[in-house]
Amino acid sequence: MGPCHGAPLPLSLLVQAQVLALALAQGALPAFLPCEFQAPDYINCEWLFLTSVPHFTASSPRGNVTKLSLSCNRIRHLHNSDFAHLPGLRRLNLKWNCPPSSLSIMHWACHMTIEPHTFLAVPTLEELNLSYNNITTVPALPPALRTLSLSRTNILAIDAASFRGLHALTHLYMDGNCYYQNPCGRAVRVAPGALLGLHNLTHLSLKYNNLTAVPRGLPPGLHTLLLSYNRIVSLGPADLANFTALRVLDVGGNCRRCDHARNPCVECPPGFPKLHPDTFSNLSHLEGLVLSDSSLSSLDTRWFRGLGNLSVLDLSENFLYDCIQNTTAFQGLRKLRKLNLSFNYHKGVSYAHMTLAPSFGRLRALEVLDMTGIFFRELSERTLWPLARLPVLQTLKLQMNFINRAQLSIFQAYPSLCQVDLSNNRISGPLGLNAPTWEADAGAANRRPSGHLAPDPRDTPSSENFMPNCKNLSFTLDLSRNNLVTIEPEMFAGLSRLQCLRLSYNSISQVNGSQFVLLTSLQVLDLSYNKLDLYHGRSFTELPCLRALDLSYNSQAFSMQGMGHNFSFVAQLPGLRYLSLAHNAIHSRVSPELRSASLRALDFSGNALNRMWNEGDLYLRFFQGLSQLASLDLSRNHLHAVLPHNLGYLPRSLQRLRLQDNYLAFFNWSSLTLLPQLESLDLAGNQLKALTNGSLPADSRLRRLDVSRNRINFVALGFFAPATQLQELNLSHNALRTLDPSWFGARVAAALTVLDVSANPLHCACGAAFVEFLLQVQAAVPGLASQVKCGSPGQLQGRSIFAQDLRLCLDEALSWDCFGLSLLAVALGVAVPLLQHLCGWDLWYCFHLGLAWLPRRGHRRGADALSYDAFVVFDKTHAAVADWVYNELRVRLEERRGRRALRLCLEERDWLPGKTLFENLWASVYSSRKTLFVLAHTDRVSGLLRASFLLAQQRLLEDRKDVVVLAILSPDAHRSRYVRLRQRLCRRSVLLWPQQPSGQSSFWAQLGVALTRDNHHFYNRNFCRGPTTAE
Repeated sequence: MGPCHGAPLPLSLLVQAQVLALALAQGALPAFLPCEFQAPDYINCEWLFLTSVPHFTASSPRGNVTKLSLSCNRIRHLHNSDFAHLPGLRRLNLKWNCPPSSLSIMHWACHMTIEPHTFLAVPTLEELNLSYNNITTVPALPPALRTLSLSRTNILAIDAASFRGLHALTHLYMDGNCYYQNPCGRAVRVAPGALLGLHNLTHLSLKYNNLTAVPRGLPPGLHTLLLSYNRIVSLGPADLANFTALRVLDVGGNCRRCDHARNPCVECPPGFPKLHPDTFSNLSHLEGLVLSDSSLSSLDTRWFRGLGNLSVLDLSENFLYDCIQNTTAFQGLRKLRKLNLSFNYHKGVSYAHMTLAPSFGRLRALEVLDMTGIFFRELSERTLWPLARLPVLQTLKLQMNFINRAQLSIFQAYPSLCQVDLSNNRISGPLGLNAPTWEADAGAANRRPSGHLAPDPRDTPSSENFMPNCKNLSFTLDLSRNNLVTIEPEMFAGLSRLQCLRLSYNSISQVNGSQFVLLTSLQVLDLSYNKLDLYHGRSFTELPCLRALDLSYNSQAFSMQGMGHNFSFVAQLPGLRYLSLAHNAIHSRVSPELRSASLRALDFSGNALNRMWNEGDLYLRFFQGLSQLASLDLSRNHLHAVLPHNLGYLPRSLQRLRLQDNYLAFFNWSSLTLLPQLESLDLAGNQLKALTNGSLPADSRLRRLDVSRNRINFVALGFFAPATQLQELNLSHNALRTLDPSWFGARVAAALTVLDVSANPLHCACGAAFVEFLLQVQAAVPGLASQVKCGSPGQLQGRSIFAQDLRLCLDEALSWDCFGLSLLAVALGVAVPLLQHLCGWDLWYCFHLGLAWLPRRGHRRGADALSYDAFVVFDKTHAAVADWVYNELRVRLEERRGRRALRLCLEERDWLPGKTLFENLWASVYSSRKTLFVLAHTDRVSGLLRASFLLAQQRLLEDRKDVVVLAILSPDAHRSRYVRLRQRLCRRSVLLWPQQPSGQSSFWAQLGVALTRDNHHFYNRNFCRGPTTAE
């Protein structure tokens, strides 16, 4: 039943209504919840596990939205009205909502249902992505659509009705609708003329569809046609005759070379592929041609006849090794800029020599030549001689060729060359040095096992992001991942213009100041991942222009016990700006100080600075001599503390300091005044639990502070307020349960451009103050709608803080409190007058009677109540006794007595770790009402039993309290004189375990009495009165 009209509202609802009205007046929720609005016109709803399209409120600026992404959700059904409320929508992304079962990670069956007018309700839609969804037909689409993606779906047939009316469509993607990851058992069927009505279509992609021929009746205005990785093994003039406007054609992977395949592969049939000499003769506007992975063993000159505009040609992964040395097919390609010949090796063979065909010299516009994986072992002047005449050749890729001898001086003849990549070879020195005798015969072949020869995917993190980018320099040579052990000066003869040299992942150990003497223009040198021994004081001093030096990951020499290391060379490099000594395990026996007047950035991460700073004052000034240093990385240095004097000896010019991934549980924030220029401080990944100890300094220039990935659960009031220049603050991945505006102050809160509070277990209680604060600064909070989540209460855990409006929810605790108070007020209002009328005099009499009785009834209590009823002492080495204590005595006295349960003190359970044995023993005896001795025999007692007995006797002498109770488990054993005397004087404090089960209940009753009553009552009055307490 609903509430009665006109009935007065409960008091609790009136109170909460007033509170909520005040809250609503202060701020508005983010627009487009639960999605994130990324200005000016994009709504991001990705990875929110939505099961339906969200309908945004009318107050949201829906008319401004032109882009909406709903990818990676769980939307299975699209209704006619789902997008009708977004009148200006132009781009819609719905991929990965209901993927085909073969593409799903868990292989779950799913089918997406799209109602007929779902997209027709959005007439402005221009781009639609329905890829990776299990749909079998093309849905009805608006005529304004320009780009459509239907890749990795289950659409297996296209006819003239599929795209009827889409006259504005320019880009159509239908890749992967039938291939090994999305199998269908047949080829996708494209009916002749099915796409002919798309007059404006310029880009068509039909890759991975098991097509056996080029579809007939395609639009003649196509500029890009992608048909790779189908099963088209023959091409003739008729297949491409109508595409006179075509600019890019990709027919690679149709007749594959399976010995180099990275995925399931079908061998090319014998005698194929078959390319007619005039296949491409009508494509006069063609600019890009892909024939990769097509099992080509020769090149027909007639294929390229008429392709005068061709600028990109991909012939990789074929069998063109012999053809490369004698072909004339490239003579007419005068506009070719990029040529890819990678992985055209002979199966199982690497050759001693290779010489490019003279026709390469006709490629006057060639800029990039890729010769990766052709497998020849010697690089000499003869190898590339036709390229020397190319005026604009900029990039030459020669990696993964098993080259072991290289004449690097040949590159001086290429004035425009910007980059040479010789990485992943076997170069050990210049040509002519250490030449193995078995390679002397020119043209000799060396058999190599065939198999997967793709580049090594290993990509270990290095200082690449720290160092300057070599792409901006005029000449770069990459010799990384070779077999270099030593560097000879003549190796770089003729390369004086070289500006960037990469020598990482070799085995170079010695640099003494003479190896690079010929590289007078070198600016960047990468020697990471080697075995350098930095002993010589003049290392690298032969490089007058050196700006950046990467010596990271050279830890072998620094790990050797007793070996010294000399960093004095740094002071002798006047132009050095960037230096990386990262991940070298540097800890001792190094120069006590680094000195440089030019160095601007130093990466010292991954070392053992904690051990260096623990050596007294020896390395305290290690960084002080870097007078111009602006950036210092001390991450992963095992630091447990950074004391003020450690910061005080850092360069005062420092602007950026990184202390990531250390073990800092404390940081003295006031010590930041010692670094007056500091603008960025990174403390992520440490063990900070609170931001206290004062606040950030008032005169700080700090603009960026990162304390993410710590354990922060408390922030002092006004902690950030003094840092008035703070703009970026990262508090993510901590243990914060709330956010308080008083942490920041009004000025700092208004100036923040980034406030990251994601991955904190925020307590989403009704009326939570942090919600209103986040709404005020929502423009600065990344992922506010989806990444800022609740940690409690349980029903909201892991959900967005806006899963329900915390300002509008009814506080259950407040409701119950208000209900209880109102009920109590009504009850008192009725009961008090009634009782006063019926029995007022009786109540008055009872009240005064009790008032007079209470003072005389009050009794004097002891000063402190004891912690235990009994301290149980027994021989732990006696297994039967220990078992009886734990499984009989403890259970009977603690668990089965109900409200009369006793508190026992047991050594192994209740003694405090860290205290000495005597401290625990003394505390146990003096904090227990009784001391219970469980004995298997009484003739010999030692160890803990004896010490406990002596303490109990001492308590008898000092406090005149007899606290001893004996429980003897073997009544027939020989009894000591003490036991016999105690039985005579205080029989009820000596208990014998009965042999018959029928007597055990009596034993437990007697033991309960003995432990709860004073032994004074048990003494035999014929002999003595027992000990008495002095008043």
